[in-house]
Amino acid sequence: MKKEIIEQTETYVRNELGEDAAGHDWFHVDRVRRNALHICYEEQAGDPFIIEMAALLHDIPDEKLNETAEKGTQKLESFLLTLPLQDHVKKHIKLIVSTISFKGGNGCEPASLEAKIVQDADRLDAIGAIGIARAFAYGGKKGQQIYNPAIQMREKMSLEEYRNGKSTSIHHFYEKLLKLKNLLNTNTAVKIAESRQKMMETFLEQFFQEWNGKTK
Repeated sequence: MKKEIIEQTETYVRNELGEDAAGHDWFHVDRVRRNALHICYEEQAGDPFIIEMAALLHDIPDEKLNETAEKGTQKLESFLLTLPLQDHVKKHIKLIVSTISFKGGNGCEPASLEAKIVQDADRLDAIGAIGIARAFAYGGKKGQQIYNPAIQMREKMSLEEYRNGKSTSIHHFYEKLLKLKNLLNTNTAVKIAESRQKMMETFLEQFFQEWNGKTK
């Protein structure tokens, strides 16, 4: 039964997000799912089925990908109604999905061990080489500049400022991506994050060398 539910969920997510051009496509979801199951295995913690389902569905209600946050929530609710799962399982999945987002530093504390694992998996995909690529894909879709030194770096932001304030793709590294490693919940995720963090730091160092016209 669980295998069939996973397959049904995969099909649904592929249809909803399959070719999203802002870094939230099926391949992102699948990487998060695989990262989450790897962390679950390494930590020997959490319910693998709950973790896999939450990882697969984590972007379905995302307000960035829906007209409103409410419509995103309704979309997730409607899909879960089609699944032969007990109410407490559906409730747990919804709770995980609702508490893992960064939201400009205004996110909720993960509500369970499973939520911490899925949050770590999602954050790992936001850093490193793939994180760099996703940052520029998302910035381009939002119409942001690559970089503009005249724009102020934002330290503390409301959710509204984070979502809609003026920023650039390079600013996004300092406003979110470089912070994520210190916000991870599990030892396994922290270890994976080490090389990814260095990758971003090296990229930014090279970026600013080139930006400032240095040839070496």
